[in-house]
Amino acid sequence: MPAPGFTRTLGRTAMEVTALSFGAMELRGEPRGRPITKEQADTILNAVLDAGINYIDTSIDYGISEALIGESIAHRRSEYFLASKCGCVPDATPAPRGQRNPHVFTKDNIIAGVEQSLRRMKTDYLDLVQFHASPSKQVLEENDAVETVRQLQHAGKVRFIGMSGTIPNLADHIAMGVFDAFQIPYSALEPEHEDLITEAAQSGAGTVIRGGVARGAVSEDHQQAERQDKWQRAHLNELLDEGESPTEFLLRLTLSHPGLHTTIVGTLNPDHLQQNLQAYARGPLPADVYTEAKRRLASAV
Repeated sequence: MPAPGFTRTLGRTAMEVTALSFGAMELRGEPRGRPITKEQADTILNAVLDAGINYIDTSIDYGISEALIGESIAHRRSEYFLASKCGCVPDATPAPRGQRNPHVFTKDNIIAGVEQSLRRMKTDYLDLVQFHASPSKQVLEENDAVETVRQLQHAGKVRFIGMSGTIPNLADHIAMGVFDAFQIPYSALEPEHEDLITEAAQSGAGTVIRGGVARGAVSEDHQQAERQDKWQRAHLNELLDEGESPTEFLLRLTLSHPGLHTTIVGTLNPDHLQQNLQAYARGPLPADVYTEAKRRLASAV
């Protein structure tokens, strides 16, 4: 069972969301992902809700993910906070592995994308629409993109406006003061955005962390080797509790970040979901272990 404090307030949205959230990119199917059946999607999505997780993140770019969400859990819509993306091109052919699909932030494309998401997920509204791919402030302003999403908000089709932001544009996004939540990549092994998470939270926005167990959208062999090397140089194995895996430790370390509201973990395997829940149930790392882990990682440059 989840530990006390399983929910946190998602910044100025005032919504209570579970600190562990589900990333539906794993439901994208071929050609970018593994084959997936309707039965697999039913199983994992209902297991997520049955476990009490109430935040689900997806995107038009995630293949058949949105359609599977609609088919599997639309009848349980009141149980989850639903976040998707905009700027993605509806019905675009998936880009080859290692490449990113095009993103267009015109009014027509944003509206078309949101309307498609609503249809596919069989819902009247999206709780959060995030600008995908971290467009610059200039691109947003040239296309009047934020105002377009505000119009959808006024129409009742969108509740909150977010940004899936990264360096170098994220600092500008936070300074704009118009986003209710930010999705930001972060892992203790890849901490480049760490201070910006704190800055976003201090601005009053919600913070949604992806890649918290060092498995982001792109997981190349050399990146995994670099993470493992940093883990070894920091001697983090010495800080593990008995029986604790490195993945569990990294999840707990991510959850210990004081500016974090929820962290996305995606899986197709119900057993992996249970392992994530068990890791969370152990709670954030003790303060002294968290401090020591951060010290070791900072030295392992």
